[in-house]
Amino acid sequence: MTASAHPRGSLSAARRERELARLAEGEIVDLLVVGGGVTGAGVALDAASRGLSVALAEANDLAHGTSRWSSKLVHGGLRYLASGDLRLAAESAAERDILLRRTAPHLVHPLPIMVPLTPAVSRAQVAAMATGLRVADLLRRGARTPSRALPPPRRVLAVEAGALAPALREAGLRGGLLYWDGQLTDDARLVVAIARTAAAFGARVLTRLRALALDGGGADVEDTITGTRLRLRARAVVNATGVWAPTLAPGIRLRPSRGTHLVLADTVLGAGARTALTVPMPGERNRFALVLPQSDGRVYVGLTDVPAEEVEDVPRPTAAEIDELLAVVSGVLAVPVDRADLRGAFAGLRPLLDLEPEPGEDGDGTRGRRQRRRQPSRTARRSADLSRRHAVHISEDGVVTIVGGKLTTYRRMAKDAVDAAVARAGLEAGPCRTARLPLLGAASRAKLAAVPAPRRLVERYGTEAPAVLAEVGGDPALLAPLAPGMATTGAELLFGLRHEGALDVDDLLDRRTRIGLVPADRQAALPRAREIASLARTASPAAVRTGGGH
Repeated sequence: MTASAHPRGSLSAARRERELARLAEGEIVDLLVVGGGVTGAGVALDAASRGLSVALAEANDLAHGTSRWSSKLVHGGLRYLASGDLRLAAESAAERDILLRRTAPHLVHPLPIMVPLTPAVSRAQVAAMATGLRVADLLRRGARTPSRALPPPRRVLAVEAGALAPALREAGLRGGLLYWDGQLTDDARLVVAIARTAAAFGARVLTRLRALALDGGGADVEDTITGTRLRLRARAVVNATGVWAPTLAPGIRLRPSRGTHLVLADTVLGAGARTALTVPMPGERNRFALVLPQSDGRVYVGLTDVPAEEVEDVPRPTAAEIDELLAVVSGVLAVPVDRADLRGAFAGLRPLLDLEPEPGEDGDGTRGRRQRRRQPSRTARRSADLSRRHAVHISEDGVVTIVGGKLTTYRRMAKDAVDAAVARAGLEAGPCRTARLPLLGAASRAKLAAVPAPRRLVERYGTEAPAVLAEVGGDPALLAPLAPGMATTGAELLFGLRHEGALDVDDLLDRRTRIGLVPADRQAALPRAREIASLARTASPAAVRTGGGH
């Protein structure tokens, strides 16, 4: 195994300055991608791997928006079966297999999930859920995911259910429905891996570059570090800004939905418990709360699904959403949880498609993948009723906008967007390669098991884990945790600054690591993070721009 990061896949402040300078001089790229979330990074990788010259402009940081606020699941579409969308469920199962076994096995691993059969779950509900699980397993087989990777679902007795989830309330427990799905080590790390892989193919990945206006020949942008405005020139443009897409493409209609998650200590499930829970929401037919153990001593609980009145850079959970999730989880646990158990909370906005046509409009106004069906009235529709499919819209001046969708199917969304851009601009490009293109750090599970580094690092960096350790150089203090009770080390922060495009401590604490999900942990780690950012700046003057807290 090499102890160095991929040379062409390393992102840094110095590389950003060099590449931005060339574009400012008038260099024309084949494709400009606006948006540095999972979809935008996916578009950049798809296009660059086809041989196109690519630039990506992100207003803030990689994974700054919706992409870092997910449930950290790569799921096979079970939730879409409940609404009868078999095609979307099948697409999810196929994309899950690609991530799990081909492109990102270091970041995606199998997760056992159980539906506890409590007195609140009726026999009719059990029968419906069991049927859904059987259909989902057929989709797993259709995606050619072997049972050794994701075992088939089965019903377990109360004794086994209690062993899998020791914190469950025993009274009235009739057993559980056990199934398997994919879990991400970290959604923001997936975005960074995709962007760095695109960079390894030559893509210019430029953060802190805000698009002010788009047209078919490029974009007017502002470098938010210097305040400089410039023109980026391109033969084709893709708008992949998610919930912000309508600000750059006024013809797009979205109905953003806010999904809130709680962060609890893993003691609520029993320290070391690895089985997640799916808990039916009281009074709801197809809504469930997820209780998801993480590898870092945390448990995520989510998620709500409510219309978002405003599009915010950092959405905030409401008190009502927090109380709702605490109540649902408490209903199945022997020891109820309350706000004293809350370590943090986060919310994200889903860019859901508004498919209801305006008067006189034919269909949804989009081209490509779309859904036409009779919709309930606007006042009656909840966010959960809206489509999670994606669509490609092409404006009159040639800007391609990709909207809708979800994290699991980002690769398919990217393919459709690049296909549309190539056709619209008449570009010469090879076929899509991303279904079999490993991301940086990826390898077979056997090879990952042999990487000479701690398992925690391998789960985050894959085969590059030894390169993270190499950042220590002659300073063993960089192997120490940033603060007591925390696993993240200074070496990881240096790697983020030198190879992953982090420009300040906010990037490091909130996206390259997820320390910031727990405010108390963030505050404890902040002094050491500032020291390390200063160290990196001293070692390489252009390597980092230090930042502060929120």
